[in-house]
Amino acid sequence: MSVDEVGTASGTDGADDPGWEVDPDDEPGAALVASVGRQIKAWRESAGMRAGEFGAAIGYGEDLVFKVESGRRIPRPEFLDKADEALGAAGKLAMFKREMAEVRYPKKVRDLARMEARAVEVGVYASHGVHGLLQTEEHARVLLEARQPAYAQGEVERGVAARMARRSVFDRAPAPALSFVQEEASLRRPIGGKKALRCQLQRLLEVGRLRNVSLQVMPLHCEAHPGMGGDIEILKFGDGTAVGRSVGAFNGRPVSDPRQLRILELRYGMIRAQALTPRESLTFIEQVLGET
Repeated sequence: MSVDEVGTASGTDGADDPGWEVDPDDEPGAALVASVGRQIKAWRESAGMRAGEFGAAIGYGEDLVFKVESGRRIPRPEFLDKADEALGAAGKLAMFKREMAEVRYPKKVRDLARMEARAVEVGVYASHGVHGLLQTEEHARVLLEARQPAYAQGEVERGVAARMARRSVFDRAPAPALSFVQEEASLRRPIGGKKALRCQLQRLLEVGRLRNVSLQVMPLHCEAHPGMGGDIEILKFGDGTAVGRSVGAFNGRPVSDPRQLRILELRYGMIRAQALTPRESLTFIEQVLGET
């Protein structure tokens, strides 16, 4: 995971970090957090420790302890590690680290990340901006902060963390086949300023050089192509099934019917055929980087 998940262990309770607040719309996630909180409380009471004593023992404030135990706060991995050690839980609390890390992200993003984690092939056409899997942390944050109506800062941080977590698809083994087509305009808009744009272009070059990745650029001089209606994303799985979605088709809803998928695949195939080749695209991105 690319985001910083180091917690506070110096007597503060981390309450200024809204990224670990429970999403009220995620009922299953909230129920899981509440269950883990009750278990922490049970272990603490069994150890004969008051909340303040327990917090002092693990380096967190009493207020955070109450919030975690009541299910209002998602415990960080290091919180669970320290709690496990202080309460002699023998791994029974630390074992929840992965689940708590997942619950941190909005449910719809978790569902998307799970599908991307299962996919053996991913094909993406991004019509306006840099696709989420390719974004740097700064790029993602600026985009989320620009949304209207404005997101609360906690929502921004939650969204950034979720987007960065999805990048684990590049680290999978065996590696999936990943294909991206980016519009040239997305490489030139200085989102976050010129320095941020340079970092974003360098990230595209880094990803584009991976052996399992095909990164192509759709040049502005291409007058028209089948992607003019909006983004396209197609995920194919090892069991032969697939799911696709396009802003410009089927009312933007995900589809898995083979007849509908063939339409998206036809459009995506023609888009790739009209874009610069992967080698030409890397050269083009290097050129844009040199001009920035």
